Amino acid sequence: MNNRRLVKLSFWGTMLLLVAQACTSGTKPADHDHDMVMHDKVMPAPADNGVEKAICVLQPTEGNTVSGTVTFTKTDGGVVVKAEVSGLTPGKHGFHIHQFGDLTAPDGTSAGGHFNPEGHDHGAPTGEMRHVGDLGNLEANAEGVAIYEVTYPSMTFAGPESILGRGIIVHADEDDLVSQPTGAAGARVAIGVIGVAKQ
Repeated sequence: MNNRRLVKLSFWGTMLLLVAQACTSGTKPADHDHDMVMHDKVMPAPADNGVEKAICVLQPTEGNTVSGTVTFTKTDGGVVVKAEVSGLTPGKHGFHIHQFGDLTAPDGTSAGGHFNPEGHDHGAPTGEMRHVGDLGNLEANAEGVAIYEVTYPSMTFAGPESILGRGIIVHADEDDLVSQPTGAAGARVAIGVIGVAKQ
């Protein structure tokens, strides 16, 4: 009888010790190991989030009449950027992806500066040294309409350089592709946010 009691006491003592250790160490029972991994570890960004197309609807900033649409389509050769913008003065206008998709400021300044996750100097869209957001210029015809189509091999919808959720700005003046940090492109005449497009 005494031996049985000793065995029982030993068993329950061991169980209580294990429970206490689990509580103080923050571990969980084995059948919840998967949850622990998901919640306690920072998972890396996926290489491909499945997004194939994005869109930005441009609206005029205060005092302007510029509007249009920009689409971003993933292809084997990169992301094809197409834009059709109206209400511009004839000539060239700086065209950039900006840091924030924030439309709250009437003059578009809430979009921040050019999207530049690598900290490069401003440059031409084909330059070796450039911001991710450097798209060069739109060129408007005599009717104030600009059509743009360029393929960017390294543009992406995933990871730290993803353009999703960023802002698009059209400027009043030409981007000279040299002046730092914005190409001396002047005021912001249109703004929009890059979002996932309906397929």
